Amino acid sequence: MTRPNRTLPDAPETRRASCHCGAVVIEAFLPQGLASAQRCDCSICRRRGPGAVTATTTSVKLLQGADNLGLYTWGTQTAKHYFCKTCGIYTHHQRRSNPAECGINIGCIEGIDPRDFTAIPWTDGVNHSCDRTK
Repeated sequence: MTRPNRTLPDAPETRRASCHCGAVVIEAFLPQGLASAQRCDCSICRRRGPGAVTATTTSVKLLQGADNLGLYTWGTQTAKHYFCKTCGIYTHHQRRSNPAECGINIGCIEGIDPRDFTAIPWTDGVNHSCDRTK
C-alpha cells in the first residue's frame, strides 16, 4: 500500500505525546509545528532512530508519570534523554546543541503516524560543534 506524501504543517501548536504503555504523558509547545521534524546521526540518535520535532524546553509539561520517567545523560551531561521506565520508549530530550530546546519523539505524538509524511531531514550530530577542538 502506498502512503500519501504530505508536507509537515508549520503552524505553531501544542501537542501531547506519550510512551507505548501510556504511563508517561507530556505536552509541549512546538513553535514551528511538525515542520521542525528532523533526524540526527549522533551516537545515541542513530541507535534510537525516531525523528523529533522542536519544542521549547520551558513548555514541556509532564502531565503523567513523573515516577516512571527515566533520565539518561553522558559525556558533557548537557543533553538529557527521557524515557519510560516500563516500556523503554524515548519520549523527549533536552538538546545539547541548544538546551532551550527539546526534541519530542515524533512517533510518540498523539494522532501522528510518521510514515504519512515526506522524508524527515537529517542533522549532523556526529560533527557536533561542542566536539570540535579550537
